[in-house]
Amino acid sequence: MVKTKKLALNLKILRFFLIPTILFSTPFFNNIQDAKAGMEFQWDQDSGYRRLKWFQKENKRRFRNTIYFFFRPSDRKTDLLKINLAIPKHFKSTLNNEKISLCKVKIGGFEDRTKCLQDIPADIEINTDESSFRSLNIYPYSPIPSNKDSYAVVLKIINPKKSGLYQFHSYGQPKGKSVSSYLGSWTIVID
Repeated sequence: MVKTKKLALNLKILRFFLIPTILFSTPFFNNIQDAKAGMEFQWDQDSGYRRLKWFQKENKRRFRNTIYFFFRPSDRKTDLLKINLAIPKHFKSTLNNEKISLCKVKIGGFEDRTKCLQDIPADIEINTDESSFRSLNIYPYSPIPSNKDSYAVVLKIINPKKSGLYQFHSYGQPKGKSVSSYLGSWTIVID
């Protein structure tokens, strides 16, 4: 009899804590499809591949988007005279010189937003060859220093019609060299 009363009391207490918890957490299950995976898939996982950080404001097809391609201090060994950004052939979006910039950036996180702190004056050249391969050549007026600051190439575009993974590659010409070398790659996701 005592065990039955104890069991009934325990069930009442459990019900008191369990039901409000379920009711409170139910609205959070509505947005479960918006969960982002913490994993990135790469086709070619050779030792020469170097993954760089990036941030985009919108990942939906045909939406206006701002993409930040970051160059953190660990990504630059020396001062850079030139940056080349290779754009995937199937990334069909209109590029406009006025919508492309280079800036000193503050990389956001949980509490802060990603934002440009200072625009870096640079000449920007959009190249398209006969195979529709596109690239950007960015020539800053003064070399990008290899200091503790982070920099970003910022594209303000309308996302392509097709969803998928788009891999951008970057090359940089170090100070004192005449040839560009591989800096790393970014894989952008469009849903």
